[in-house]
Amino acid sequence: MNKYESVIIINPSVDDEGIKTLIKKFTDIINNDGKVEKTEELGKKRLAYEINKNKEGFYVVFNFEAKPELIAELERNYRIDDNIMKFITVKNEK
Repeated sequence: MNKYESVIIINPSVDDEGIKTLIKKFTDIINNDGKVEKTEELGKKRLAYEINKNKEGFYVVFNFEAKPELIAELERNYRIDDNIMKFITVKNEK
Protein backbone atom coordinates (compact mmCIF):
# COMPACT_ATOMS: atom_id res chain seq x y z
CA MET A 1 0.00 0.00 0.00
CA ASN A 2 1.24 3.45 -0.95
CA LYS A 3 0.73 6.77 0.82
CA TYR A 4 -1.23 9.45 -1.06
CA GLU A 5 -2.39 13.00 -0.58
CA SER A 6 -5.54 14.22 -2.31
CA VAL A 7 -6.64 17.86 -2.39
CA ILE A 8 -10.14 18.83 -3.50
CA ILE A 9 -11.71 22.24 -3.99
CA ILE A 10 -15.42 22.30 -3.22
CA ASN A 11 -17.80 24.88 -4.68
CA PRO A 12 -18.20 27.73 -2.15
CA SER A 13 -21.99 27.73 -2.52
CA VAL A 14 -22.19 24.34 -0.72
CA ASP A 15 -23.35 24.74 2.90
CA ASP A 16 -21.51 23.31 5.93
CA GLU A 17 -23.75 20.23 6.08
CA GLY A 18 -23.11 19.54 2.38
CA ILE A 19 -19.35 19.83 2.90
CA LYS A 20 -19.48 17.33 5.79
CA THR A 21 -21.51 14.96 3.58
CA LEU A 22 -18.95 15.21 0.75
CA ILE A 23 -16.04 14.61 3.12
CA LYS A 24 -17.78 11.55 4.58
CA LYS A 25 -18.58 10.22 1.09
CA PHE A 26 -14.95 10.40 -0.07
CA THR A 27 -13.60 9.13 3.26
CA ASP A 28 -15.87 6.08 2.93
CA ILE A 29 -14.66 5.44 -0.64
CA ILE A 30 -11.04 5.55 0.54
CA ASN A 31 -11.73 3.36 3.59
CA ASN A 32 -13.27 0.62 1.40
CA ASP A 33 -9.83 -0.33 0.01
CA GLY A 34 -7.45 1.78 2.07
CA LYS A 35 -7.11 3.78 5.26
CA VAL A 36 -7.58 7.51 5.81
CA GLU A 37 -4.83 8.78 8.09
CA LYS A 38 -5.84 12.44 8.26
CA THR A 39 -8.49 14.78 6.85
CA GLU A 40 -7.82 18.52 6.95
CA GLU A 41 -10.42 21.16 6.24
CA LEU A 42 -8.47 24.25 5.19
CA GLY A 43 -11.60 26.37 4.77
CA LYS A 44 -12.51 28.91 2.12
CA LYS A 45 -9.58 30.36 0.23
CA ARG A 46 -9.23 32.72 -2.67
CA LEU A 47 -8.45 30.94 -5.95
CA ALA A 48 -5.53 31.94 -8.18
CA TYR A 49 -7.99 32.18 -11.09
CA GLU A 50 -11.75 31.92 -11.50
CA ILE A 51 -13.23 28.44 -11.85
CA ASN A 52 -16.82 28.36 -13.11
CA LYS A 53 -17.18 32.06 -12.20
CA ASN A 54 -16.13 31.37 -8.57
CA LYS A 55 -13.32 33.37 -6.98
CA GLU A 56 -13.12 31.21 -3.83
CA GLY A 57 -13.28 27.53 -2.99
CA PHE A 58 -13.42 25.32 0.11
CA TYR A 59 -10.22 23.25 0.36
CA VAL A 60 -10.05 19.75 1.87
CA VAL A 61 -6.91 17.57 2.09
CA PHE A 62 -7.03 13.78 2.54
CA ASN A 63 -3.88 11.87 3.60
CA PHE A 64 -4.35 8.14 3.16
CA GLU A 65 -2.86 4.74 2.39
CA ALA A 66 -4.28 2.74 -0.50
CA LYS A 67 -3.54 0.47 -3.40
CA PRO A 68 -2.92 2.23 -6.73
CA GLU A 69 -6.19 0.89 -8.19
CA LEU A 70 -8.21 2.97 -5.70
CA ILE A 71 -6.94 6.26 -7.15
CA ALA A 72 -8.76 5.77 -10.46
CA GLU A 73 -12.03 5.04 -8.64
CA LEU A 74 -11.60 8.00 -6.27
CA GLU A 75 -10.86 10.44 -9.10
CA ARG A 76 -13.80 9.06 -11.10
CA ASN A 77 -16.06 9.96 -8.17
CA TYR A 78 -14.51 13.43 -7.97
CA ARG A 79 -15.33 14.00 -11.65
CA ILE A 80 -18.93 12.81 -11.25
CA ASP A 81 -19.69 15.17 -8.34
CA ASP A 82 -20.73 18.63 -9.58
CA ASN A 83 -19.68 20.27 -6.30
CA ILE A 84 -15.99 19.37 -6.82
CA MET A 85 -14.39 22.16 -8.87
CA LYS A 86 -10.80 20.83 -8.95
CA PHE A 87 -8.81 17.96 -7.46
CA ILE A 88 -5.35 16.47 -7.46
CA THR A 89 -3.99 13.25 -5.99
CA VAL A 90 -0.26 12.71 -5.53
CA LYS A 91 1.81 9.85 -4.18
CA ASN A 92 3.86 10.70 -1.07
CA GLU A 93 7.40 9.36 -1.18
CA LYS A 94 7.96 9.71 2.59
